[in-house]
Amino acid sequence: MIKNYMEEAVDRVYEYMRPNLKGVCTCEQCVNDMKALALNNLKPKYVVTHQGEVYSKVGQLHIQSETDIIKEITSASEVVRKKPRHSPEFFEGQA
Repeated sequence: MIKNYMEEAVDRVYEYMRPNLKGVCTCEQCVNDMKALALNNLKPKYVVTHQGEVYSKVGQLHIQSETDIIKEITSASEVVRKKPRHSPEFFEGQA
């Protein structure tokens, strides 16, 4: 099985950042849009074996990788905040 470990890293960092992303809708569509935008701007880290997955996770602990993920999620959240792809009624009470 092939997996892009960066997806897991973006999920983890997004959950950490979520309380601080003010004014951004948290509906499934907006969250998925933010993650997709961030992933499109990050270098993928594909793994195949358990050993490769472990190696990749160790690499993700590198401060620069975390910084890049935070930067891309922040940028993606601004894009989604300015132009969400859900109906306006959905946003009420979400932020």
